[in-house]
Amino acid sequence: MLFSNIQPHEIEKILECICARRVSYKKDEIIIEAGSVTEEFGILLEGSARSVKWDAGGKLIIITMVEKNGAIGVLLAANPGCVSPLTVQATTDTVVLQIPYTGLITRCAKNCPRHERLLQNFIAIVAAKGLELHERINCLLEPSVRDKILTYLSKISREKSADTFNIPINRNIMAEYLNVERSALSRELSRMKKDGLIDYSKNKFSILTRIKSSYP
Repeated sequence: MLFSNIQPHEIEKILECICARRVSYKKDEIIIEAGSVTEEFGILLEGSARSVKWDAGGKLIIITMVEKNGAIGVLLAANPGCVSPLTVQATTDTVVLQIPYTGLITRCAKNCPRHERLLQNFIAIVAAKGLELHERINCLLEPSVRDKILTYLSKISREKSADTFNIPINRNIMAEYLNVERSALSRELSRMKKDGLIDYSKNKFSILTRIKSSYP
């Protein structure tokens, strides 16, 4: 999204102008640490990551999952001096394109014709991230395990524009993401399959037609 409507041959010049750099992270390495201040945001070029926090009892809560081409730290970068409430951690070996926020918002000395477009795209990313967090809150506030599962699966279905799709996480991570016990997740998935609400095999899921109107 950051490079939407920018020609490929223009991207390298723009990245050089705004002092972007590629940074590699190993699996489980911290990209942004809770309590830190960052003046950069990142675009995930390779691998995957997640933003997490711990509740008062020390339980890990996954806030968002970030896949290839996803953005990291955009809300923090857009609020200079803001302390991060979350930790962003690589879940695989990862390569991130780190971009200084000041380089993005400062008028380009070379008058790059696409610099303004880059800034417009960044604003669109910030808006999308806000909506993503809103959806995440809705999922966490669902009262039952079943409702949490259907909210999550419906979100993936909308993103992929398909009734049958693969989810990008295993059952352990899915349980953490939905903030439920692993055993409770497995039991409810089995019940939902038996009730004809969903079908699944490993990471391949199908949402059946008769529940779509209840979970748009």
